Amino acid sequence: MRTSAALLRYADDDHGGGAVQTAAAANRRMRVALVHYWLVGMRGGEKVLEVLSDLYPDADIFTLVCDPAAISPRLRRHRIHTSFLQKIGGVRHYQKMLPLMPFALESFDLTGYDLIISSEAGPAKGIVPGPDATHICYCHSPMRYIWDLYPQYRAASGAVTRTMMSLAAPLLRQWDVSTAHRVDHFIANSAYVARRIEKYYRRDALVVHPPVDLSRFAAPASAAPGEYYLCAGQITPYKKIEIAVEACTRLGRRLRVIGSGANAALKRLAGPTVEFLGPVTDEEMVRSFAGCRALLFPGVEDFGIVPLEVMASGRPVIAYARGGALETVVDGRTGLLFHEQTTESMVDAIRRFEAAEPSFDAQALRTHARSFDTAVFRARMAELIGRLSTRPDPAPAREASAWT
Repeated sequence: MRTSAALLRYADDDHGGGAVQTAAAANRRMRVALVHYWLVGMRGGEKVLEVLSDLYPDADIFTLVCDPAAISPRLRRHRIHTSFLQKIGGVRHYQKMLPLMPFALESFDLTGYDLIISSEAGPAKGIVPGPDATHICYCHSPMRYIWDLYPQYRAASGAVTRTMMSLAAPLLRQWDVSTAHRVDHFIANSAYVARRIEKYYRRDALVVHPPVDLSRFAAPASAAPGEYYLCAGQITPYKKIEIAVEACTRLGRRLRVIGSGANAALKRLAGPTVEFLGPVTDEEMVRSFAGCRALLFPGVEDFGIVPLEVMASGRPVIAYARGGALETVVDGRTGLLFHEQTTESMVDAIRRFEAAEPSFDAQALRTHARSFDTAVFRARMAELIGRLSTRPDPAPAREASAWT
């Protein structure tokens, strides 16, 4: 598989700022479309789109459905085009309309656009580009619910949904593979995702890690760790939160679990040292990150932003050695890795961490996290898209002064 080192090299001494600045005039002459699967909240994919929308302030946004109240003002300032799914199901029922999404995406008229950037974790790359357009796909993940996580999603569904998935999934896989040929260049958010793009689509992908807004998590240098471990994020089966719950229950260690989705079965596994806090405010999240001993990360993520936010808070990460964690956690320096996705393996990792806990340096953790900051993503994407597209393009970064 190709590597992206040559294409991702910063311009001269300004970390890519020159690449952003010199492309401004060309950008104003281009028509740019940004395609995102759906806009119903502000999670990792929408944060990527937000940065891309800053690079292309005159771009139009195309999406299957949109809830304007759930997205940022930075996205709302763009002209947003929704599909016919907005009228027949809207933001309440869009997930039930998966079989209709190919038809909805192909109904978008992208005539006249010079550059199309699709933000893909659903079926966004399935638009039909014009013959002269350059189509670049920033892929967060091939659709996990029809590929590697299909058995898990199907097993967790009711009888009717399982039947529908069995009928629709083979057709959706065929469509998903065929639409990969409509993409001129793939950019993956991690090497792990790049390998899955090659596996399912037989296409090479360059790698640019997604933007992480680290400024909110800069804990005071004097902040001392608390007495609890932490799990954070929406609780879904593939994140394997039960491993952390069982490990801390067995060891008698305090664990705080932040995020929605904790079911009765998970709570039954928990001993008295485990707290389920549910969703919390941003302020509470920041305090929890800065006050924990370490983040426990037992699942396999495509990339994983929470570990970097915790590192930016000066706290280490204990992670399963697979997926995006291998690209963010430096074993023995910013955290510890364990190699079997089992309670026993995490118990051993927690014990090893506690023996080495004083050796983890908060400033080294913050320095490592800063290499994934939003400004780094902005500069790399500006340079890379300029090289891959038919003309130089991105507009000046609005936050060029954010470089440190």
